[in-house]
Parts: sequence; structure tokens; C-alpha cells
Amino acid sequence: MKIEARLDVVGIVVADMAASLAFYRRLGVEFPPDADDQPHVEVPLPGGLRLVFDTEETIRSFHPGWTPPTGEGRVGLAFLLPDPAAVDAAYRDFVEAGHHGELAPFDAFWGQRYAVLRDPDGSGVDLFAPATTPASARS
Repeated sequence: MKIEARLDVVGIVVADMAASLAFYRRLGVEFPPDADDQPHVEVPLPGGLRLVFDTEETIRSFHPGWTPPTGEGRVGLAFLLPDPAAVDAAYRDFVEAGHHGELAPFDAFWGQRYAVLRDPDGSGVDLFAPATTPASARS
């Protein structure tokens, strides 16, 4: 199976949004003025990628069993797929191939079909596509 996907988002889970954004501001990343108090912040990067920050509480809001990793590293890769059915198919393909499925595809409140896999080293790899129907209309 050939999967049509492109790297679109670099996500970082943070314990303290304000402290994390202050660090990245020092590197020249620009954030909206009210970002420090937000549970989810994203900014475009040159070249078309987005840098996204989510608080631990935000992650737990849709993945209740999630716990912060031990040791270093809170970066995840997120791959944009062409449509919601492609998210389901790709997730199923990886799991059937023996890879760990961390979070089965679901319709996220932020308007995406979303799933999480683990790469061979245990890093989270997210699969997503814009939802064709708003999540509120699917309930």
C-alpha cells in the first residue's frame, strides 16, 4: 500500500506553556500576544510546516491514558493525509504490519480525523486529515 502523506506539523507537549513559548521566542519564533495562556498554540514556519504546542492537559483531554514521557523528548511528528478515510486506512495498514497503534482513529473536536502510532523507537507519529463533516454534526 502506498500512503499519500506529507509532514505538516511538529508538535511539542509542554508542562508550562508560558515558559516554553518564552524559550522559543528567544529563538525568534513569533506567537500571538495571548498565546501564553492557551492550551493549544500553533505558528507557521518557513517552508510551510507548522510548529504546534499543546499542554499536557490538552493531550489528556482526548487521550485520558496519556502520561508524560520519562527522560527527554516531547516532540511528535504529525502527517497530513488527503482525507479521513486515508487516516483509517493508513492506521489499519501500520497496525496490521505489526506497528503499535497508540490511539485508534477518531473524530477530534478540532475538526480532524486523528490517530496516533508509535515508531520503532517509541516516538509518537500522528496521522490526520481535515474532517469532511464537523465533529459536532457527527455526534
